[in-house]
Amino acid sequence: MQQLIDETGYQLDTMTGINLITASHLISEIGDINRFPTADKLASFAGISPVKFSSAGKGEDKRSRQGNRILNSIFYFLAIQMIQVSKNGTPRNKVFHEYFVRKISEGKSKPQALVCIQRRLVRIIYGMMKNKTAYVPYKKI
Repeated sequence: MQQLIDETGYQLDTMTGINLITASHLISEIGDINRFPTADKLASFAGISPVKFSSAGKGEDKRSRQGNRILNSIFYFLAIQMIQVSKNGTPRNKVFHEYFVRKISEGKSKPQALVCIQRRLVRIIYGMMKNKTAYVPYKKI
């Protein structure tokens, strides 16, 4: 399986939390990344983007129950891994954990903050697959 992933040129396993199995699931569910013109289209395909429910000019954005449910669950469990904190108090991925805490302090609920993490993961993985680059953690200046 590693040999097949190497032939694609994707370097998804350079990101913390993505191993050989997760990378192969992502590649198999997404397929050809070039069929998605933007990361937002990939998020919509995965069922992570909000859907507008409205009637007579009144409505609200709700969670989508459409899209590829397998891909949605991969991004969901990946988001959970990104914000995990070990028993000694150190987060697995400091940048994602800080982003999660910031979203909660902005007034979002924990499930809403997890969706924000999922969207960020979609954008990062889309860029990694589109450009065939390794993961480079964001550093504050």
